[in-house]
Amino acid sequence: MLTLSGQLNTYLVIGAILFGFGIFGLVRRPSLIGMLIAAELVLSGASINFMAFNHFLAPDPTVGQIFTLFIMAIAAAEAAIAMSIVIAVYRNYKSIETDDLTELKG
Repeated sequence: MLTLSGQLNTYLVIGAILFGFGIFGLVRRPSLIGMLIAAELVLSGASINFMAFNHFLAPDPTVGQIFTLFIMAIAAAEAAIAMSIVIAVYRNYKSIETDDLTELKG
């Protein structure tokens, strides 16, 4: 009897759903904070896929874990840099809505 938690397809579907929600959020969110959260969803979906492939298909179990740790480090750095940019934009324009930032176009 196969359980639902023991199949590769289950994890891949969950990762694809997170990735899809993240892409949808990047396109549809009007605020910079919402876009930051959506970018984190994209990275979470990629991490789940790396770990699923690592668990079910990789001969060396550390490769997927190293990639996932690398993605987590990138996500932390991206969040810190993006929040500093959001704070700087808010100080200058008093808004974090992307529609209000038309003056930034070069």
